Amino acid sequence: MKTLPALYSPFSAKQNTEHVLQYSKHHANTIRIATIMKLNTLLIFATTLTACASSQDTSARARSDIKVVLASQVNWEKLNPARGDKSPQAATLWGDRNGTDATGFLFKPIDGFQSPPHIHNVSYRGIVLRGVVHNDDPKAEKMWMPAGSFWTQPAGEVHITAAKGTNTLAYIEIEQGPYLVRPTEKAFDNGERPVNIDQSNIVWLDALADTSAEQNVGVNSNNNPKIAFLWGKPQANQMNGTLIKLPKGFTGEIHSNAPIIRAVVIAGELQHRGFEDSTVKTLDPGSYFYSTTNSSAQRISVSTTKESTLYMRSTGKTRVVVKASKQE
Repeated sequence: MKTLPALYSPFSAKQNTEHVLQYSKHHANTIRIATIMKLNTLLIFATTLTACASSQDTSARARSDIKVVLASQVNWEKLNPARGDKSPQAATLWGDRNGTDATGFLFKPIDGFQSPPHIHNVSYRGIVLRGVVHNDDPKAEKMWMPAGSFWTQPAGEVHITAAKGTNTLAYIEIEQGPYLVRPTEKAFDNGERPVNIDQSNIVWLDALADTSAEQNVGVNSNNNPKIAFLWGKPQANQMNGTLIKLPKGFTGEIHSNAPIIRAVVIAGELQHRGFEDSTVKTLDPGSYFYSTTNSSAQRISVSTTKESTLYMRSTGKTRVVVKASKQE
């Protein structure tokens, strides 16, 4: 029996962690995970969110090259031109999926889409933004993943992808390109195993649990920002991906000392304003921003009616600080 590669855990060995592994009825290679964690203590995160109500002097902060791409501005094209009108649409947010570098792009299938069995030459990870997506062995029973769910697909493994919903949207990320679709005859085992995590099984941690009381003055502890570790390790020289959930009515800043950060709006709506540009831009799901200079800072606020979730990808040891004003 092949085992699932360990997901990164920021907890100590003294914590009680129980993993429930459920195998598909039709095959033993695809692993579906429902994770139940009993937390006794929180280790200080390499990636940290803190909040405070006091203002800070921004004049000495390092400026960065910040770019914002709205979901309404992306260029859509066929993901697999060989399938003609049956091909899902794709829009590159960063990188070049036809090149050799890491890439992030949006995936937009039509309602009722189902691919034939196929493989990819590279592994990828995905997050559902809207609608529901199924990604599994061709013989597996449908397991629909709603918005906020996370999955991975190893290179070389035969699978199908299906979608339901008139406006289904997902974010796809690869570590190297090109991203190609190949027939099942070229299947191979690269040693990885696929993972599907329903949004209800994402483990959210209180991002302010290890900060001082002084830092949290004026912040409603019952409505703190949350963080979920998806992949990688938030350590020096390590790539990692996290979800950050900001409560409704939140106003603050996101800082990072990483050489580059990339962020995609997964849910909700937020307003973004760079320090060197006072223009406020409204970002909905599928919108993206990045910075390419150490010690970057971006000011954001969240609607008072709905929380917002960001996916953040960063290189190296990253420290994210959110300075929050009064929250409802």
